[in-house]
Amino acid sequence: MTRLANKFGAVNLAQGFPDFPCPAELKEAASSAVFDDYNQYSITWGAPELRDAIAAKERAYNRIDCDPEKNIVVTCGTTEGMVASQLAILDPGDELIIISPHYENYAPDAIISGARPKYFVLSERRDKDEEFEIDEEKLKTEFGPNTRGIVINTPHNPTGKVFSMKDLKLIADLCNDYDAVCFTDEIYEHILYDGATHLSIGSFSSMQDRTVTISGFSKTYSVTGWRVGYTIASEKLTNAIKKVHDFLTVGAPHPLQMACVKALSLPESYYESLRKDYERKRNLLLSSLEDIGFKCVKPRGAYYIWCDFSELDKTSNDVEFCMHLVEKARVAGVPGSSFFFLDGKVGGRKEIRFTFSKRIETLQAACERLKSSFA
Repeated sequence: MTRLANKFGAVNLAQGFPDFPCPAELKEAASSAVFDDYNQYSITWGAPELRDAIAAKERAYNRIDCDPEKNIVVTCGTTEGMVASQLAILDPGDELIIISPHYENYAPDAIISGARPKYFVLSERRDKDEEFEIDEEKLKTEFGPNTRGIVINTPHNPTGKVFSMKDLKLIADLCNDYDAVCFTDEIYEHILYDGATHLSIGSFSSMQDRTVTISGFSKTYSVTGWRVGYTIASEKLTNAIKKVHDFLTVGAPHPLQMACVKALSLPESYYESLRKDYERKRNLLLSSLEDIGFKCVKPRGAYYIWCDFSELDKTSNDVEFCMHLVEKARVAGVPGSSFFFLDGKVGGRKEIRFTFSKRIETLQAACERLKSSFA
């Protein structure tokens, strides 16, 4: 969709990357690291300074007590963190439950790992804040003797759901009952709205030996091109992840790792400002989309809006609708089916995802184009 947006001169509300700069302090830190000659390999599983900073952040924010030597692997983004973890832990034929709709890479990661993805679809509640929920009884039926793991993402892409304590306790109980590992992608952990609180399942005492917490710097610090992420896990799981990571990528970019140390030293006011800025952008795009006729899910986290377009176009599927938008309205979104696999079935055929990780001016331009297109 980004390539199509470029081709048709469309406003790109598809791919989740900011069109505004990262904090100046991070640019300066990255430049300094290059000139200070952090230009050769770091320790493969991460520069010691960065692992120390991550450990301190995990203790303070995520309530996960971790050792920088035993429990942390710095990866080439959360994308590598997820696939390296699955390759390290899953065996061919293992079942991996993936909560859907889901970020596009999770299912291919499972397939590359030799595992068998099994999809569990969130239930949508149109009667309470447009949220999604986990049907407890249905999820219980998905776990079985071959279940080796489950992938969760909180805050959630594409719906904006923030997993509750009830959600996480259910998942923790099932993982313990079936000796399964939880792979939790928490890349949007600082992007929260309406008083939502981020909880890490890896902080639960019952989950310390069976959770891989995966996060990174791309979204919080607006540096999606840096490709620096990390995994947090028990020493046993981390030793396995280290080996796979070493053979996948050797290591993340050393100077950018050093700049990420600076990122983790930013004051709390940075995160407050980030949340307020994104909340303002969310409200602008959400209001405009609803005025146009989209049925939108109000996100409590991350920076996407999940929309039903069936009232605007009763005949087109999601791909056809997105092609129409990018070519005619010159606004790009992501077809909803991109976030479903469902064992050969197709989901999301009347949904579209928009991102609001853009400048206010960009969002205003997109809203004007959409209004004109559906006037």
